[in-house]
Amino acid sequence: MAHNLALGAHGEELAAQYLRAAGMDIVEQNWRCRYGELDLIARDAEVTAFVEVKTRSGLRFGIPAEAVTFTKQQRIRRLALLWLNEQQGPWRQIRFDVVSVLVKPRSEPVIEHLKAVF
Repeated sequence: MAHNLALGAHGEELAAQYLRAAGMDIVEQNWRCRYGELDLIARDAEVTAFVEVKTRSGLRFGIPAEAVTFTKQQRIRRLALLWLNEQQGPWRQIRFDVVSVLVKPRSEPVIEHLKAVF
């Protein structure tokens, strides 16, 4: 369990660095409320992106992005609404992204940014 938590935290940091390098601003990282957590909230020009990060160390269970199920998507949408209600608006555009991070031993991480996937 501790290994999975460390892997997830490492993946989230890699994802944040990747998005910054792509010109996005990270607004929040690991935003929590009593209903759950949003991994990353970022700005991409005029768009606020709610980013779910999935990290795996292999492909035994499929690519990381496949772990973002419909149920998980619904939870992220509800959490995004809660976050938006706490902020100063107006919100012109929002989107939901997934960053897939594959961290294999002895090789560079493979990061894929899927924009507006749900």
